[in-house]
Amino acid sequence: MANLTFESAVATIVSMKGEIIQALGETFIMVGLSTTFAVIFGTILGVLLFVTSSHQLHYNKQLNLFLDNLVNLMRAFPFVILMIAMIPVTRAIIGTTIGPVAASLVLSVSGLFYFARLVEQNLREVPKGVIEAASAMGASPMSIICKVLLNEARAGMVSSITVLAIGLLSYSAAAGMIGGGGLGDLAIRYGYYRYQMEVIIFIVAILVLLVILIQGIGNRLARKLDKR
Repeated sequence: MANLTFESAVATIVSMKGEIIQALGETFIMVGLSTTFAVIFGTILGVLLFVTSSHQLHYNKQLNLFLDNLVNLMRAFPFVILMIAMIPVTRAIIGTTIGPVAASLVLSVSGLFYFARLVEQNLREVPKGVIEAASAMGASPMSIICKVLLNEARAGMVSSITVLAIGLLSYSAAAGMIGGGGLGDLAIRYGYYRYQMEVIIFIVAILVLLVILIQGIGNRLARKLDKR
């Protein structure tokens, strides 16, 4: 009976290979686009948080307080509620609220504030002596940010990007609830609504393998960039 159940499960998965491949592609689109935009804009926001804080290059108490509270607010915002709240914005920018590209916008917004905090923490780990030495040599603030701060924090930044990508992979499953597609949407439609547990198990296995792959690549790159 167990053998028959296993064969039935395999047959179900094989019959769905086209949908699984499509869902996998949609997940890659969501995670790829959202990670890229979150890293770009999250890095900018994280640098602003750091340089406007006390005893830094461009100390600005009011701006830093505003940015700090904004990041805290957005990080505390439940992702499901954020998805619903951003439906009008997504429709206005993308032209639709359905599909992986539309879902990527919500994922990007959620991810960039999370990544900004990680960037700020990575920059705080850069020794102050390095910054002071660069400043004493006449380096401009932009040079200090790009060639000293971000360069010194690059190993930590790679680790943070790894954490971000894995987090967005998890969120992409919830994005299927608003028509984003992907593996999470497939698991809900077949595994939950049609009670096909083999589909859920198979998709969870794929997600676990993706997490292991992303983490492995991130750890390897971080070790190569770590100068300690």
